[in-house]
Order: sequence, then structure tokens, then C-alpha cells
Amino acid sequence: MTSNFIFLINSFMKTVISYLNLIFQNIFPINVCIYKKLPPIFVTQMKVTESKYNTCLYFAANTLARKIEKLAIECWKPADLPPSHAYLLMMVLEEPGLHPGRIASHLQLSPSTITRLIEKLEERNLVLRKIVGRTTKVYPSNNGIILFPILRSCLAEFYTNSCGIIGKSESEKIVADMCLIADKL
Repeated sequence: MTSNFIFLINSFMKTVISYLNLIFQNIFPINVCIYKKLPPIFVTQMKVTESKYNTCLYFAANTLARKIEKLAIECWKPADLPPSHAYLLMMVLEEPGLHPGRIASHLQLSPSTITRLIEKLEERNLVLRKIVGRTTKVYPSNNGIILFPILRSCLAEFYTNSCGIIGKSESEKIVADMCLIADKL
């Protein structure tokens, strides 16, 4: 009896949600959210400046980071690499034989994260690690070298798209300010 009751409630909720979707889909600006196999539920999109947390540095920084990450992922699709992997590979292509610690410093990531990223790039045959004495150095493989023009193109597309949204001078100012603030923290 309990499972029948749950089935009826579940069926009723799906029907109600379907009708609400039909009624409201032309009324509000919407995003589609799907949770498991339930029908889509439409949610109004609030501007960040209208959020009750719009004065919180943590909230604003993370919101911006998520939106920039979406843009970056889209721009880096032709390289078939996540942006973090692509930036690491570009560093190695521009300066073959880099020490992982130096890469970590430039990318502002922990050494363990850099090791994990290098391992992923090694699995894809894009970089090679060579031990020279007591030091590990990272070099691009031939496949990594072949990918370099695509990486540059993706970087240029990201710059063009972000400047197109924010504006070139505003984008440059925001990046400079963010770096100065990060240095203070």
C-alpha cells in the first residue's frame, strides 16, 4: 500500500510540474534544471547585482569564477583540453624543461595539483617527464607540439570573447586589480 501511495504522489507531482512548465514557460526568463529523471523545472534567473549576497567578496568572486570557467571551457573545446591542462601545456611548450615547482608557482596551483595535471597530459601523450639528476623536468611531446597552434587559437578566442563581453580596457583593469588583490591575500 505504501509503494502505491508513493507512486501516486510521484505521478501527481510529475503531472503538476508538467502543467506548470506549460503555463509559465512563456512568462518568465528561464533556465532549464533537470534533477535525475524528473521533468524540467523552470527557475527565474536573477542578476548577481540583485542577490542578497551581492556585497560579499566570496560570493562575487566565486560567481565570476564559475561564469569565466564556462566561457573558458567553451573556448578551449577545439583543443579537447580543460583550460588548466591547456595553460600548463602552453607553459611547457614555451619553456621546455620546466620544473614542476616553477609551473605550480606560475599557475598558482599546489605542487600535488600540478603533478596530477602533468600525469593527465602524460596519459594523453602531450608531455614527457625526464629526471635530470635529482630534478624532474617537463617537456612537450611531439603531439603536444602539434597542438600548440590550436592552443594559441583557443587563448586568442578566449581573450576576444571575454573582451567582447566586458570590454578590452575594463577586462585588462579587472585582471590587474584581481592580481593585486590576490597578492594581498
